[in-house]
Amino acid sequence: MTRYWLTVASAAHVRRGRAEGFMQVNHGKAAPLRRMKPGDGVVYYSPSTVLGEKDGLRSFTAIGHVRIGEPYQGDMGEGFRPFRRDVAWQPSHETPITPLLDRLELTAGKSNWGYQLRFGLVELTEHDFQRIAEAMGVSASNDQGTK
Repeated sequence: MTRYWLTVASAAHVRRGRAEGFMQVNHGKAAPLRRMKPGDGVVYYSPSTVLGEKDGLRSFTAIGHVRIGEPYQGDMGEGFRPFRRDVAWQPSHETPITPLLDRLELTAGKSNWGYQLRFGLVELTEHDFQRIAEAMGVSASNDQGTK
C-alpha cells in the first residue's frame, strides 16, 4: 500500500537533494527514512529558503516517489554522515502553501497547522498529496519512478 509523506527542510537543502536525487529528514536521522517504502510519495515543505532564516517562503519545494533501495549514509564533510533515501523527483514548480490551507485535510480549519510539522515528517492522505501535486503542476500518480 502506497503511503504519502510531507517532510520539512529549508529550500536550499531541498534543492540540493533534488539535484542529486536524494532526500534527508530530521537532520539526517535514519529511523524516519525506514518508515518509507519504495513507491511512497514524498513532498517537501520549506518554511524558509535558508535554514534559520525567517523569509516567509512557506512553500512546497519538491515532490516525487521513493526509489527502490534502503536508507544509506552520505558524506557531507566534517564528519557529518546523514542518512539518505533515493527519490525520483518529478519536474515541478515551487508552490506557496497559503492558497491550499483550506483545501488540505492536513491544514483545513487549523489555525496552528504548522505545529504538527515540528517533527519534520508527517504522513499525508492521498487526497492531500494529489492536491499538492496538482498545485505544483505535476501528476501525482506513481509513474514507476522507483526503479
